Amino acid sequence: MPARRASRVVVRFCGGVLSLALLAACSSLGAPATPGRAVAGDGRLECRRPATARSQVTIEPIATDPEPQLPVVYPDITGKPVTVTDASRILALDTYGTLATTVYALGLGDRLVGRDVSTGIPELTHLPLVTHNGHQLNGEAILDLRPSVVLTDYSIGPLEVQLQLRDSGIPVVIMSDRRARDLIGPQIEAVATVLGVPQAGERLAARVRGETDAARARVAELVPADPAHRLRMVFLYLRGNAGVYYWFGEGSGADGLIQDLGGIDVASEAGLKGMRPLNAEGLVKASPDLYLMMTRGLESVGGVDGLMQLPGVADTPAGAHACVVDMSDHQVLSFGPQFPTTLEALAEAIYGEAARP
Repeated sequence: MPARRASRVVVRFCGGVLSLALLAACSSLGAPATPGRAVAGDGRLECRRPATARSQVTIEPIATDPEPQLPVVYPDITGKPVTVTDASRILALDTYGTLATTVYALGLGDRLVGRDVSTGIPELTHLPLVTHNGHQLNGEAILDLRPSVVLTDYSIGPLEVQLQLRDSGIPVVIMSDRRARDLIGPQIEAVATVLGVPQAGERLAARVRGETDAARARVAELVPADPAHRLRMVFLYLRGNAGVYYWFGEGSGADGLIQDLGGIDVASEAGLKGMRPLNAEGLVKASPDLYLMMTRGLESVGGVDGLMQLPGVADTPAGAHACVVDMSDHQVLSFGPQFPTTLEALAEAIYGEAARP
């Protein structure tokens, strides 16, 4: 794989409203001397080189061993009422790793018996995988774990496996697969309600809202006041080994993330809705300054050098400056309890030295 020029990224917002626990360490260590971005003399942001956004993915549970109040009858997204009588052996499975991360943050991590490939917080990586070939559910592996309840959504499949589990007598709760900042709180509260810990859900949702508001306020301080000077961004979803090349637009979740980062989402600006195959002509016309990606997606095409070989990618301002910011597949679009630290880390990678007052 071609060598990548990634800046050393540490989430440090010294003196700001974010990452207050790091304040003492920041004041003694000082800021890294490798800014990833620069501000041009006219106030316009100028992207210079690639960077990898990294952050602490450990989450502090909102409660210690809460006791679920069951049974719960919950009408899932299909409208079917599902009765949950036992939360001792939980499986929470989706493409983003959001559901299992939420269960852990509620204080029920010790009840999880397996995980999907996208669940990446360190405390859960010891659990057996129940997905294969990427995000495909393995019905046999799931049944072997004897779950007492399964939380899932339509972002993962195949649907036949979810129906098989339900037919076997396991309570299967189909949650919403939409991901956006404004949906984080309701999603946390929905998971908590299903598992019989609604009060823990309310506290966790409130905590995440406060942390997210603080993160957004800090990012807002870094963004040029003039919209014409803001970075034009696009989220690319690539799986080179499978020949999958998409760009994400309105309603994909990436649009809201780019907005929170103070960027202009060029895919939505071009009228793209959801996720669509990457189009070289459309990409060049959209003229992004920065490519936002999942780390494994970037690796799958051979890193930054390989990315530039894809049609149209090099023929944009982002391509001309190799302006690529990647982040862990487990985190960048999860929109769960770790969203505030995701936003912090991406701001650090995008704005570089400007993010360190």
